[in-house]
Amino acid sequence: MASYVSRLLRPSRRILSNFERKCFVLRGTAFMSTYQSPPGEPSIPEWKQPQNETIELKRARLLYQSRKRGMLENGIILSTFAGRYLEGFDEEQLDQYDNLINKPGNDWDLFYWVVEHKPTPEEYDHGVMDLLKTFAKNPDMESRIRQPDLSENEQRHT
Repeated sequence: MASYVSRLLRPSRRILSNFERKCFVLRGTAFMSTYQSPPGEPSIPEWKQPQNETIELKRARLLYQSRKRGMLENGIILSTFAGRYLEGFDEEQLDQYDNLINKPGNDWDLFYWVVEHKPTPEEYDHGVMDLLKTFAKNPDMESRIRQPDLSENEQRHT
């Protein structure tokens, strides 16, 4: 399966079938940032931040979205980061984190920015990203091999 997916992600002139595009969308794969819909096909809408959301609901949504990523590496990094920092974030930091995990169309781009394999675009280069980069370096050598357990309160919201 991995070789099939990697062949699809290699630059080529091959056009994906409707089934393949739906698989990418359903898995949350971040292939869509460079994907252009063929003529006559509907385009994938740009992500927009939910409006009129309470701060508690936003925290619960972001916690859930941090845990349910398209790739395991991001799921572990983001869920452990969210478990540690989301409760203390103010509204501006929550908005920055929301944009960071939802707006980029490629999970690999997000991963590479966090581990500093690629430079972070200016739009995402802010305090929350700096905190996330420091967290990902894991200076205290914590074991991060699985996502943290949810509290009873978090389980009710997700």
